[in-house]
Amino acid sequence: MPDHNVKAVVLAGSNVDRDRCLPEAIRHLRRTPNVTVEQVSACFDTVAVGENPNAPDFYNAAVLITTSLEPEDLRTALHGIEDDLGRVRTDDPNEPRTIDLDIVFYGDLAKDFDGWSIPDPAMEVHKHVAIPVADVVPDWVHPTSGRTARSIADDMVESNDEVTPSKAREFSTPYVTRSAGFDDSAEVYAPRLEELVRSQLVEIGEDPDREGLQRTPLRVAKALDFLTSGYTTSLDEVVNDAIFDAEGAEEMVVVRDVEFYSMCEHHMLPFFGKATVAYLPKGKIIGLSKIARIVDVYARRLQVQERLTNQVADALSDILDPYGVGVVMEGKHLCMMMRGVQKQESNMVTSSMRGTFRSDARTRSEFLDLVT
Repeated sequence: MPDHNVKAVVLAGSNVDRDRCLPEAIRHLRRTPNVTVEQVSACFDTVAVGENPNAPDFYNAAVLITTSLEPEDLRTALHGIEDDLGRVRTDDPNEPRTIDLDIVFYGDLAKDFDGWSIPDPAMEVHKHVAIPVADVVPDWVHPTSGRTARSIADDMVESNDEVTPSKAREFSTPYVTRSAGFDDSAEVYAPRLEELVRSQLVEIGEDPDREGLQRTPLRVAKALDFLTSGYTTSLDEVVNDAIFDAEGAEEMVVVRDVEFYSMCEHHMLPFFGKATVAYLPKGKIIGLSKIARIVDVYARRLQVQERLTNQVADALSDILDPYGVGVVMEGKHLCMMMRGVQKQESNMVTSSMRGTFRSDARTRSEFLDLVT
């Protein structure tokens, strides 16, 4: 593996069950070890390449990632995602497919491999590649031609009938789930997960085919996808450059009563409550809503409240490098309220202090006074 992370661009395309397969592929990519999805382009409707006039249209999107995988290992991982989504490989390069994942750029690498190349030659030939790539990394410089992705795409859009944006289908929002923007009436959403839910229903003595439970596996799969969406969201994606210079801003910034909902990792039952987050700026401030989004990123995972509190504090420390950070969370845990000791009025309070919030008693006291 490289001794550092490399930025790369992957093109995803689907023209078989495309409403499901394209967002599902991006979800798989987000959960691939040693790969972090940084940003995803809009989804584009594109006409299929080839001589078959009846071939279904594609959805295409470009994905900016960072990875520590070598190009060959990254390609192997992409092929594994294709296999998981039922890609059938034939000798026809234009055969309809559930998903196609190709490496367009890998840092500034220019290299021929066995039957494939980086950068992907299609970048300078086909609109369905160039336009999504330009949408996500317009300033990326092609390592051999020296042209930016935007200039390559602009040269192709004199007649752009073959590639049109589907603005209802955005994949880059922090809380995207497999079905966001897509047909909610689909009978299959996440086959493996739905089958596990069916097995659970049988195990507890239920009939998954009775009227009230027929769509329960699908609903549970969607709910779990949303409730654990923090696993598929990077901190950079949430912050999205909403960090601003604020020379002279030296007073404590406090955001109170930020609601959070999470699931305990011991029983997979919900816990929920409110967080208070504060920091002492050191020349930089962050957009107000981003603090709530950072809380959500870490809350929407299987968690314990102690770790959740520390993760929020560490995230703010990493992205702002402030003088100090303080986080206090108060939560109710259903694993304690509906089972076990069954104490409905119990609350759990956790705190995490960084920098001057830890080392300066007056700063810490001021913060805690504002919490109560």
